Amino acid sequence: MEPITYTVRPGNTLFAIAQLYGTTPIDIARYNGIVYPYTIYPGQVLRIPVKDVTPPMYYFVRPGDTLYSIANRYGIDIKTLVAINALEDPNTIYPGQRLVLYV
Repeated sequence: MEPITYTVRPGNTLFAIAQLYGTTPIDIARYNGIVYPYTIYPGQVLRIPVKDVTPPMYYFVRPGDTLYSIANRYGIDIKTLVAINALEDPNTIYPGQRLVLYV
C-alpha cells in the first residue's frame, strides 16, 4: 500500500496529524526527514506511514478540503462519496460539513 499524503494546514501539528492517522509524530518526522524540533509549515505535503488505513465512519470537512482530496486521503471512490452523501454538486462542500465515508 502506498503511503497517504497530507497537506499541512495552518495550525496543524505533527501530534494532531499523527492522531488523525493512528501513528506517532516521531514516525511521521522520520518518514519525511524532518529533524527536531519537528517544524512543519502550511502547504507542506507529508507522507503518512500507515500499515492499514481504516477510514473513520464520518469526516468533517476542513477549510481547503475538496471531495477529491478527501477521497484520495481515505482511498474511497469519489462517486461513492457523492452517492452515500446524496451530494447534488460534488464541487460544493463546506467547512464543518459532515460526510459519511462508508456505510
